[in-house]
Amino acid sequence: MQKNFFLPMIPPTVTAQMHRITGRPGQRAQVYNTPQLNDAKQKFLSYLCALAPDRPMEGAVRLVVKWCFPLRKDSHDGQYKTTRPDTDNLQKLFKDCMTQAGFWRDDAQVASEIIEKFYSETPGIYVFAEEIQEAAG
Repeated sequence: MQKNFFLPMIPPTVTAQMHRITGRPGQRAQVYNTPQLNDAKQKFLSYLCALAPDRPMEGAVRLVVKWCFPLRKDSHDGQYKTTRPDTDNLQKLFKDCMTQAGFWRDDAQVASEIIEKFYSETPGIYVFAEEIQEAAG
């Protein structure tokens, strides 16, 4: 099984690591999501739930994600984006949303991963996910 799609959006730059912590001395700290993080999660889920497979992928999964950010004055179409956010931080929230949408049972199944970020005339997120077979012996 494989899924191949493009999400036409300006990719959120908020990442899963942007939690906030609150608490008083002597009390247990509480972690909560910022409104920006909740908005990004809802945006991802609104697209991903509509595109999820009929059944979760089984076994090992290969995931390719290309983050296409809007052009800036000093960039050109297809130029790699070498500023924040980091690809691993972008990917964490997105994979969590793919899990919640039902692409696979656990994002630990993603055994092969390619993540790239570019500037693009057409902003959005390109996704290719497929079940992969283990090599014999």
